[in-house]
Order: sequence, then structure tokens, then C-alpha cells
Amino acid sequence: MKRAPINSQSIRALGYDPRARLLEVEFVNGSVYCYEQVPARLVENLLNAESPGGYFNRIFKPCGFPYRQLN
Repeated sequence: MKRAPINSQSIRALGYDPRARLLEVEFVNGSVYCYEQVPARLVENLLNAESPGGYFNRIFKPCGFPYRQLN
């Protein structure tokens, strides 16, 4: 999946496949995680958040989306 850079202190880039509802998150430390069953509206909110890292921590972590580390 192709990832696009975003303006965040903790997230380097995001990639999203709306058909599969998969979100790839590349963090500034180099780790990459793939989250499953992610609705497109949450990805849009993440991209539009004033602080994407803060939004991710507040919304994505508590939601408990299934995920796996890719590297």
C-alpha cells in the first residue's frame, strides 16, 4: 500500500485502502502498523485533525481495531 506523508510529530505517513478498510500507519520511529476494519470517516478525521498523533492516541487506541506490526 502506498503511504503519503502527513504533518505530525509522531506519525510519518499514512496509507488507506477503503475497499479492505485497512490503514497503515508509519511512525517517526520507523515502525509500521496495519489496522483493520477502519471506517473511512475516521481516516478523514485523522488527516484533518489539528494534531494527528493526538487524535490517533485518543480515538484509534481505545477503539481496539485489530492490528499487526509490519516491521
